[in-house]
Amino acid sequence: MNSDPHFKILQPIGILDGEQGTKFRDEVTDLIKKGTKVVLIDFQDVTFMDSSGLGSLVIALKTVRASKAKIFICAINDQVRMLFDLTSMNKVFKIFSDRNEFIKNYDSIISSDSD
Repeated sequence: MNSDPHFKILQPIGILDGEQGTKFRDEVTDLIKKGTKVVLIDFQDVTFMDSSGLGSLVIALKTVRASKAKIFICAINDQVRMLFDLTSMNKVFKIFSDRNEFIKNYDSIISSDSD
């Protein structure tokens, strides 16, 4: 899996708000343009996400899906989990407890049709 050229991990840091969200969205778009088919967003170092950050994540999801790629999330904190629960984004994104759980299930994840 580590050698899969179509798999990339993004790890935003700090507060995912409007400004950071735009940078994040651009990173996802660049990866997709370069042929990435599976994107894992590791939220381990994100301390807070506001509605603008959530909007950027949704736009990134649309970009990924439009290219027939997949996007997954791992390691969200309680604040981000609460935001996902309140907005039902926990039903839109497949969320893993951490990067290791994602990696352990990678083969079955990429062969499934749902993201």
